[in-house]
Amino acid sequence: MNELNEVWEQLIAEAAKNPLSVGREGLAEFIAVKSANDAIRETSVKWLLDTMRTAAEHANRKNANISIEAQDSHRFSMEKMQLGGSMLRFKQGIRSLTVEAGWTRTPADGFMRGNALAVARITHFGIARANAELHLLKFEDRPQWFTITQIGLRVSFEVEDLIKHFQIFLGAV
Repeated sequence: MNELNEVWEQLIAEAAKNPLSVGREGLAEFIAVKSANDAIRETSVKWLLDTMRTAAEHANRKNANISIEAQDSHRFSMEKMQLGGSMLRFKQGIRSLTVEAGWTRTPADGFMRGNALAVARITHFGIARANAELHLLKFEDRPQWFTITQIGLRVSFEVEDLIKHFQIFLGAV
């Protein structure tokens, strides 16, 4: 299966360099859509992680003593998907909050359900009820993060929700 992923990535890279030379109908359009979606994914994942990092830095200015661990080439699994993206882990004593965000990169990685462009997972060590799964969706012609509830409902995920996750992490809720 690893060879299939390598061949897939090589074909995409070659087609991106010169999509018309590949000679397949619609390939140029596929590459354009994929490139546009990848740009949306990268920007949205960056926003999510940067906002979380900013919240931790703000708390640290008030002596919260939060350590921040980052990993840019992070691989993780959710459901039946293998995702590539980034991870941030915040630690304060024994408390830990992990944010992972990414998307499937090859056919072998599976596919993201519900028209998701990217997915994210927020994990509170020892407080499973506070964990969250997010899906990045196009909503009213713009990307928007949504929380997926236990019964499958999509609820808009806003900055206030990020603050609440930090309040839980810091023991303020």
